[in-house]
Amino acid sequence: MRPGERTAIAAALKVSDARFRAISDASPLGILVSDELGNCLYTNEAYQKISGLTFEQALGSNWSLAIQPEDRQRVLAEWSAAASGRTPFQSEVRFLRSDGSVVWARLNAVAMRIGKSAHGNVQTVEDITARKAVETQLRLAEEALFAEKERAQVTLNSIGDAVLTTDPEGRLTYLNAAAEVMTGWSGEEARGRPLAEVFNIIDGSTRQIAANPAQVAMAEDKVVGLAADCVLIRRDGGESAIEDSAAPIHNREGRVVGAVIVFHDVSASRAMTLKMAHMAHHDFLTGLPNRALLTERLEHAMASANRRRKQTAVLFLDLDYFKHINDSLGHGIGDQLLQAVAERLSTCIRATDTLSRQGGDEFVILLADIEQAQDAANVGEKLLAALALPQQIGDHELHVTLSIGISIYPDDGKTAETLMKNADTAMYAAKASGRDNYQFFKAEMNAEAVRHLLIENNLRRALARGEFVLHYQSQIDLISGAMTGTEALVRWLDPDLGLLQPEQFIPIAIECGLIVPIGRWVLREACRQVKAWLDAGLPVVPVAVNVSAAEFRHKNFLAGVASILAETGLAPHYLELELTESSLMSDVEASLSVLRALKAMGLQLAIDNFGTGYSSLSYLRHFPIDTLKIDRSFVCALATSEGGEGEAAFVGAVIGMGRNLKQRVIAEGVETLEQLTFLRARQCAQGQGFHFSRPLSATEFASLLVAERQQVASPSPG
Repeated sequence: MRPGERTAIAAALKVSDARFRAISDASPLGILVSDELGNCLYTNEAYQKISGLTFEQALGSNWSLAIQPEDRQRVLAEWSAAASGRTPFQSEVRFLRSDGSVVWARLNAVAMRIGKSAHGNVQTVEDITARKAVETQLRLAEEALFAEKERAQVTLNSIGDAVLTTDPEGRLTYLNAAAEVMTGWSGEEARGRPLAEVFNIIDGSTRQIAANPAQVAMAEDKVVGLAADCVLIRRDGGESAIEDSAAPIHNREGRVVGAVIVFHDVSASRAMTLKMAHMAHHDFLTGLPNRALLTERLEHAMASANRRRKQTAVLFLDLDYFKHINDSLGHGIGDQLLQAVAERLSTCIRATDTLSRQGGDEFVILLADIEQAQDAANVGEKLLAALALPQQIGDHELHVTLSIGISIYPDDGKTAETLMKNADTAMYAAKASGRDNYQFFKAEMNAEAVRHLLIENNLRRALARGEFVLHYQSQIDLISGAMTGTEALVRWLDPDLGLLQPEQFIPIAIECGLIVPIGRWVLREACRQVKAWLDAGLPVVPVAVNVSAAEFRHKNFLAGVASILAETGLAPHYLELELTESSLMSDVEASLSVLRALKAMGLQLAIDNFGTGYSSLSYLRHFPIDTLKIDRSFVCALATSEGGEGEAAFVGAVIGMGRNLKQRVIAEGVETLEQLTFLRARQCAQGQGFHFSRPLSATEFASLLVAERQQVASPSPG
């Protein structure tokens, strides 16, 4: 080649090189040329800017040294794979600049070939830092959105409320787990279905289809609540009382694009509300209306009676001797008895009448719209007859009767309070009349009620101040005339009212619950007095003490008797306990158990007022009774114009029965020689009454005992 040609070629190469450099420097892409080992032969300005390396720093160094160490191994592996497969190399890497900054770059490389031989690589480098920043932000936003969605989903599925959403046409778009359970539809099955098909709601009162809350919320563009008493019909037909609210869903422009309904099951709370409302007006034990509901109905009945020119009656009922049963057999048996009585009473009245329990053993019956007072009397008769038969409560056959007081509107009161008070007053009059009867209210009963209250209040004081005293009435052998025993009779020496007889305060003591402590005082005082007479050397006879039904049924009765005997030191055979037929027959099995325990202590037992109760002879022969006391009412009727063959026959029968059962018979209330003659003729063993002696104070009776001893020591000449 001639020199001129070489010069021309050199000049051309120089121009070509300058052109390449100018083109590469003008390119926004970084360019790196490396040999087949990857060592840098050339970089343009863009590459230098991206990598942070000057031309001199990059020249001769391996191109991978500019890559952040964490990316380097991956990129070299990708490079090798591309070289082996003779495919273009592509990768996204981070360049670590000398100042510590990082630039994201996308690499593309191809082999430089001359013919079939490779002479290195040309690599383009694009700065994608801005794009990567955007991608990172998008990824973070997506992750945040996903996390938020997950949190929302977890929250919606974990809350107790059911949630569902609809599109603008009212088709279901979403149900949470609670909504799936309550509707019976899965989210997948429900999606796209009309709301009314899945969320099927009706008015619980009318059973009509209820308004769709989602449609109302979207139409009015506001939050709306579900109608009261709404019921959701589940897919399987089951029902749940629900409460809910619905709200519109808006897009960014504020346009309504659907609705969300939030609801929850209120069946339990609604049932509790109804129960509480019922309990507020009904007795918890019997389920009967209570005082509040009765008063409301009574006021309504009085208003109705005014309009219709009719009458209304209030019957105040009290179970006789219920407290005795409750105390002896326990509240469980007492509660069952009250329930049984309530059931029996309810059969005696009309559907328009009201049977109410006031508490304890008190019931009130409201007879609305009666024509005359006799209508109330007829109901009273039915009530007494209904309770005449015994109640079987578990193993116990229980006898209870009623004392009924009746007041009539408008004659006996113009207000509910007055009618109730007057019926209550009449009920106490029924108790005073012997129980197991009804009494109409009379104006004079109020004065008696005041006296009743005065005595009740004074009784409490009397017990505390020791105002009670005992008198003793002798019991006489009708053949020999000898004293065989005595009965202790309680009296009350009231500082204002004077000496009160038992019939004046004992019924009140029974009603107000004071009979038990009074009875214990009588028993203790009688035992103490007899022991004192014994210690004084007097010829003592056994003392009889009356035991009320309340005392006999008290859970501590047996222990109390044993304690008093031990405390006073009186031998048991000097003590006789007198019990009434009614107290024994209220619960025969329990009575038999107590009687046997008393006999085991060594006490004598008597049935007082025999013939006035309803004892069964089949039971009587099993009771360990020593004495029958013929009630004074039968004895008083003997040899009188009112008395007749009936009383005489009855007294004779009792005397014969006692003799056959090996029981002594004492006739009470013997006041005349004619009565004594009759009893002797019938071979009655003993008698008690004014004919022999009136009740005497302890001092007077001690003198009688002394006289008795002298008479025995110095018998009259025969």
